[in-house]
Amino acid sequence: MAEAIRMPKMSDTMLEGVIANWNVKVGDKVKVGDILAEVETDKATMDMETYYDGTILYIGIEKGKAVPIDALIAIIGKEGEDYSSLLAGNAAPTVVQVEAPIVVSAPIVETQPIPAIVSTEKVNANAIRMPKMSDTMIEGTIHTWLKKVGDKIKTGDILAEVETDKATMELESFEDGTLLYIGVGNGESIIVDGIIAIVGEEGSNWKVLLEDKKAAASNAPTAASIPVPIKNIESAPTIQTPAPIVQTVPAQTISSDGRIMASPMAKALAADKGIKLQDLQGSGEGGRIVKRDIDNYTPKAAAITNSVATINAGTESFVDLPLTQMRKAIARSLSESQSTAVDFQLTMEINMDKSMEARTLLNESSPVKISFNDMILKACAVALKKHPNVNASWKGDVIRRNNHVHVGMAVAIPEGLVVPVIRFADTLTLSNLAANTKELGTKAKNGKLQPSDWEGNTFTVSNLGMFGIDSFTSIINNPKNESCILSVGGIKETVGVKNGQFYVTNIMKITLTCDHRVVDGATGAAFMVTLKELLEEPIKLLI
Repeated sequence: MAEAIRMPKMSDTMLEGVIANWNVKVGDKVKVGDILAEVETDKATMDMETYYDGTILYIGIEKGKAVPIDALIAIIGKEGEDYSSLLAGNAAPTVVQVEAPIVVSAPIVETQPIPAIVSTEKVNANAIRMPKMSDTMIEGTIHTWLKKVGDKIKTGDILAEVETDKATMELESFEDGTLLYIGVGNGESIIVDGIIAIVGEEGSNWKVLLEDKKAAASNAPTAASIPVPIKNIESAPTIQTPAPIVQTVPAQTISSDGRIMASPMAKALAADKGIKLQDLQGSGEGGRIVKRDIDNYTPKAAAITNSVATINAGTESFVDLPLTQMRKAIARSLSESQSTAVDFQLTMEINMDKSMEARTLLNESSPVKISFNDMILKACAVALKKHPNVNASWKGDVIRRNNHVHVGMAVAIPEGLVVPVIRFADTLTLSNLAANTKELGTKAKNGKLQPSDWEGNTFTVSNLGMFGIDSFTSIINNPKNESCILSVGGIKETVGVKNGQFYVTNIMKITLTCDHRVVDGATGAAFMVTLKELLEEPIKLLI
């Protein structure tokens, strides 16, 4: 009897999976335990095994395509066996949820699923869709196309750089062939699973793919529940107002929507060196600014003088900056946090004299330089193990108390804010934790973070002390995963009094923002007391 193979749920947050690669084809013999395909989930790329012996009778999902959990993706049975009953009973839901859930009507679902799959095989071309590159990603923006129509493509080639809500990431091809069509231009946005390009044989009737998927492609800019993507920016009068700014930028480094074209590495290097991208002449493909342009840059005083001279005193002007995917995600996340979490704050002063002494001694032996932030992260991790009710989150009908400690570390980058996660932070030595924070911080600034780097935090630390901030309060990063966030100010030299005598000491202020649905005032205060003890007697961090 033929058996349906469905998309399995491979993680607790997985809603759909992408077939990264098929390891079998129709007609192949398989045995229990054989790897049928590689499936890209919201966490990682994993192997999908078969639990049946038999022959692959049907494969209904193309490589690179996303399908929801429990959708039919293949059928195994005896060679020549009739499996039409399985298709009749299961194909419709697959098409409804994957192709165009917003616009496909019921009558179409009942008659179209099998022909749709057959038609894509006849045209000898495959649609490249916007992949879901993070758990919170709703849409992606094509930052830069690295290929053009007519180019020969091989599996593994990088087609484009895609700006997500977390970082700028590379879009890899899973197809061999010729790039026949590009449907989304540089700087344009499209929802996850929308068609962005087509790869196939030259001369193939690839337009059939667009005709079959018109409804899905039209969803990208108009879906009511999705923030409006920035398109046709050149038509917005407010962006064209400040002519002097545009004149100082080499024309060939500007994309059609007014954005400066530069690689993620070039952006990161420019930010580190304090170089303005608008002062550079791009030498990369299409005038794109690349690493060598940063390395070879020499400031020109004349350019600065000219840019100042073009500003007319007394003239009002402004620039409307298009929202990046990261900025949209930050706005969504923080708005959700403020509308769901019932928060309150607790503030405390900590004497950092002994921590400062301990850090000096530790760095004499540590292979990696240990920062005050590393010591704070470690202290939080140890305190969370002692106060598990703080290491928890609100799940609606239950409070989830985590046995593991994953501490998020807020990192500011030019595009916004990201929170890479130090996993099992309580088990790491200070040296290992410092190595992790430096690696994650570098990846964040270079736009190289992967979903596994920013998911799963159970607590977050935000430190603005290096900017001279004495104290501040933070908004809970993700109430679905955590109930608290710690705001850390700078270490300030001040005067203390003991036994009627004045002395110089070093004080740091910390503020804990708590979700009152999970953490009560006394619970949060007890956590803060433990944190204070650990930082004022840092030898306890080594026990």
